[in-house]
Amino acid sequence: MGRPVTLFTGQWADLPLEELCKKASEFGYDGLELACWGDHFEVDKALSDDTYCARKRDLLEKHDLKLFAISNHLVGQAVLDIIDQRHKSILPEYVWGDGDPAGVNQRAAEEMKNTARAAQKLGVSVVNGFTGSSIWHLIYDFPPTPRDMIDAGFNLLAERWNPILDVFQECGVKFALEVHPTEIAYDIYTAHRSLEALDHREEFGFNFDPSHLIWQGVEPVEFIREFPNRIYHVHMKDASVTLNGRTGILASHLRFGDPRRGWDFRSVGRGGVRFEEIIRALNAAGYPADMPLSVEWEDSGMNREAGAAEAAQFCKNVDFQPSDVDFDAAFGD
Repeated sequence: MGRPVTLFTGQWADLPLEELCKKASEFGYDGLELACWGDHFEVDKALSDDTYCARKRDLLEKHDLKLFAISNHLVGQAVLDIIDQRHKSILPEYVWGDGDPAGVNQRAAEEMKNTARAAQKLGVSVVNGFTGSSIWHLIYDFPPTPRDMIDAGFNLLAERWNPILDVFQECGVKFALEVHPTEIAYDIYTAHRSLEALDHREEFGFNFDPSHLIWQGVEPVEFIREFPNRIYHVHMKDASVTLNGRTGILASHLRFGDPRRGWDFRSVGRGGVRFEEIIRALNAAGYPADMPLSVEWEDSGMNREAGAAEAAQFCKNVDFQPSDVDFDAAFGD
């Protein structure tokens, strides 16, 4: 038996959850990873209505779907970000409020605390998400960036996220950062520095997603090997580098799906990620057999229903458990 294969609902939040449950079951998924937007999982309602979480559980069980994690990427992004007009479209109205940047940062932080409380009520032990970053715009280092500006970004991580993680600790829930461009941690070295800024507290780990590493030139397997005890959740997502001499890796301000881009996301198994090597690395790292491989389906060039169904089967085919015996044990002493 392989690990359960779930579908992250973030890219499907245009559909009512009940409709998506039916589709996911038909596609062959074992469960869902509920996004905290659309009607899929609403943090405020989970805390204000004592029947809300039970009704969500009942709906999933009706379609024989399991639940291992929820995800609040969009609000988490606003905790550390320098707030601008882009954030209004991704935040709940009560988090955006009047749009005053300091107020948005503060309300986003409170919402992430409430997400931990809601996860506890729902009975899940992992919340995936983003942290945002106050220093992402300094990525190119020109004009030359004083080191204390970078230090300030990681200090701000500690200042704003330690109180959030205190609530995660109280609730017995872990936060899994999806290492990703625009986050405080976007590769191996910044992931290390983020852990250091937070004193390596156990509540903070990673939602491993190879698609965000491979186009940067970072080998996803090396990330697993570097952080074997911090992989709290796994996204199965693919990407392809399509450099042709005309475009660069920074994508030229072209939207996802534009064939002129230097890289783009692909349906699982149709890009450059070596998923068999990832499974081997996860097995070596001890990623539990009962924890999910969660498909985050993004491919602008492919029908999403066909792609999601294909991805579910791909993940089931590629996963395997490690051997409990040496292959040459039968050769004798």
